[in-house]
Amino acid sequence: MIDLVGYIAFFLTTALIFAIISLGLNLQWGLTGLFNVGVAGFVAIGAYVSALMTTPHDPARFGGFDLPILAGWLGAMVVTSAAAAITGFATLRLRSDYLAITTFGVAVVVQLVALNAQGLTGGAFGIGFIPRPFAGLAENPLLFNLSNLAIVAGVTLAAYLALEHLSRSPWGRVLKALREDERAAVSLGKSARFYRVQAFAVGGALMGLAGAVQAHFIGFIAPDNYVPMLTFQVWVMLIVGGSGSNIGAVVGSVLVWAIWVGSGALTSVMFPPEQQARAASLQIVAIGLMLCLILLFRPNGLFGNLVNRRRPGRGRT
Repeated sequence: MIDLVGYIAFFLTTALIFAIISLGLNLQWGLTGLFNVGVAGFVAIGAYVSALMTTPHDPARFGGFDLPILAGWLGAMVVTSAAAAITGFATLRLRSDYLAITTFGVAVVVQLVALNAQGLTGGAFGIGFIPRPFAGLAENPLLFNLSNLAIVAGVTLAAYLALEHLSRSPWGRVLKALREDERAAVSLGKSARFYRVQAFAVGGALMGLAGAVQAHFIGFIAPDNYVPMLTFQVWVMLIVGGSGSNIGAVVGSVLVWAIWVGSGALTSVMFPPEQQARAASLQIVAIGLMLCLILLFRPNGLFGNLVNRRRPGRGRT
């Protein structure tokens, strides 16, 4: 029973880290309409920045400043937000598929830098000895996992409440106006590019924070952790939960991660060890099938209709 509770805590911690990334993507896409396919790159920036700031000194690479974990998380948000703002300023004149191709290219560049800049990122060997919250409880897996779950749940709740407040603020209403009718918003004196860069930067900061939290939760990072599959997973989570809904981003993350983990466990039971590497592709099949079913029966996602139902009422008197 204790092992089960510990595993559930570990599962929920991982799912909520994905939820933070999904919340950032929901701000960019669901609220503002920015098609970001470089999610993995911004998560990687946050993870590496926090790792370099908080790990012990290592003569083989740059960094190792041995700062507190909280400082690493704040640094990850600042640097990732700046990277996202620069990317946004340079690319947001592009639209839809062109913006997607550009942001995907940014993610590829980040991964290649992480893989080849060994003096900065450790190269293919990654960065280890990343300090973990409540490391003193590591000998008690249950308390360790529950403590980490409490921290990640608190960060997720703070991000959720902040985005809910922002979406209802005048700033959030401008973003929605730009998404639904850019010409009308610009005619009222609003700078489309200014607000979109801001949304891209805030969403990127959340992705960087999630990368930093994950790095300290696992204690090790490597370039293989930030492949395009990560971007695919986060997009599916947002679509399933409902684009434009913050609660949908959180619920979709937990649901999709449960299916991903469950399908992986099922293939390990159904297939012999020598075939499990090939059978792992069934996880993607399971996610794709679920996505098709969601789009057939709930085209706006599980919570997307809640957002759509509120829109017609805003013009009533």
